[in-house]
Amino acid sequence: MTNAKLTALMARGTDFLGSRSAILCGAMSWVSERHLVSAISNAGGFGVIACGAMTPDLLDREIAATKALTDKPFGVNLITMHPMLFDLIDVCARHDVSHVVLAGGLPPKGSIEAIKAKGAKLICFAPALSLAKKLVRSGVDALVVEGMEAGGHIGPVATSVLAQEILPEMGSQVPVFVAGGIGRGEAIAAYLEMGAAGVQLGTRFACATESIAHPAFKKAFFRASARDAIASVQIDPRLPVIPVRSLKNPGMENFTAKQREVANLLDNGTVDMMEAQLQIEHYWAGALRRAVIDGDVEGGSLMAGQSVGMVTKEEPVADIIAELMEQAAGALERRAA
Repeated sequence: MTNAKLTALMARGTDFLGSRSAILCGAMSWVSERHLVSAISNAGGFGVIACGAMTPDLLDREIAATKALTDKPFGVNLITMHPMLFDLIDVCARHDVSHVVLAGGLPPKGSIEAIKAKGAKLICFAPALSLAKKLVRSGVDALVVEGMEAGGHIGPVATSVLAQEILPEMGSQVPVFVAGGIGRGEAIAAYLEMGAAGVQLGTRFACATESIAHPAFKKAFFRASARDAIASVQIDPRLPVIPVRSLKNPGMENFTAKQREVANLLDNGTVDMMEAQLQIEHYWAGALRRAVIDGDVEGGSLMAGQSVGMVTKEEPVADIIAELMEQAAGALERRAA
């Protein structure tokens, strides 16, 4: 009976995604690649490739390699400020990618039409109700409501507040997936009952057995508590920098120096605003790679959400999803009693 209720609450999300459970894996650069993405999709969740700074050729190979490991649906996350965005969209279209996620800002002119031209479903992030309405009017098929508890790039508002603002108005119009700080199934059940179609988790999957993240990166997660996942600080108001939540380490301090360097280039007219922001993004991409791939947990970026305290061991993706679903079902059963 309980499983039936959970299935019913997730039905809109699973129908939209084509997966057994309405649990997306957040796109984590260097982590959300073929092995983790395919494992999540094979386990009944919905994996999403993190394109990040990939070239079209690299993305082409990554999608092909992922398709070789799973016949289940998966998506591709593209960054709106990528200078070759439309080429990346073409790559997704050639591979008949079923779902494209746009992150990093409002979709550029023509990008929504280009993505949907081949029949792909488009998912966008909505950090405010006004933006959620604008995106849906523009033709976006689903929304992710991500709060500031999440890892990586974050907005200023908590998940619980965004969910209360956006779900009552938008939940009936398009599927809305809630993200940020979710580490247990009880929270999933609560958001589903509020009207969410499903949820997105990243941090819980970062240290899965199938994750290629370096053992030192994973150990840093296992040792961390929620308060260790802190947000970066913007030092120059002229250089709008989206905060990034990571585990506190010397690499976070290095970002302050990087901001000063880029701000000076902006002042000198050496770079324009777009190039300045790209330099910041490239810093994070490089720092994240050093941590995830090379295991540099001191100088690299340990992007993690505040749910990191609930990540205590390496375990298979299938076990993580099964546990989340069991916890969600148990919560629904207790509330019905």
